[in-house]
Amino acid sequence: MEQLEKIGSFKKDHDRLMPGLYESGTQNGVTTWDLRFKKPNAGDFLDMAALHSIEHMLATCLRNSEFGSNIVYFGPMGCRTGFYLLTVGMDRPAVVGLIKREFRRALELDEVPGAKREECGNYREHDLGGAKAECRNYLEILEKA
Repeated sequence: MEQLEKIGSFKKDHDRLMPGLYESGTQNGVTTWDLRFKKPNAGDFLDMAALHSIEHMLATCLRNSEFGSNIVYFGPMGCRTGFYLLTVGMDRPAVVGLIKREFRRALELDEVPGAKREECGNYREHDLGGAKAECRNYLEILEKA
């Protein structure tokens, strides 16, 4: 079997990662940001319904912000400890400000965007209240950093 090179994210010692915001690197002009909500391997993971709702809420808010054209992607980590945000043309101060503003905006939503049957491939698995609780927790982490 061919020996595959270990990718960058697997080279990080996940037992040392703490919740926060990390710049993972830039490739082809696209910067990957690690929005780590939970300490890896600590047994506390994002609930699937809340994670799914956060994905819908923040993808919508970020793309509707003044930096919408700088957003390439926002989506969950498979390990359920956070999210990846991919941007172009944004430095750390701009990303931090954007994330704080748009997480606060997401907390004001009365419903999960794109959560109707015709809009979502798993429309029954959403949790607005759980998503808001996780967003509030993450905002507290960013405010302390």
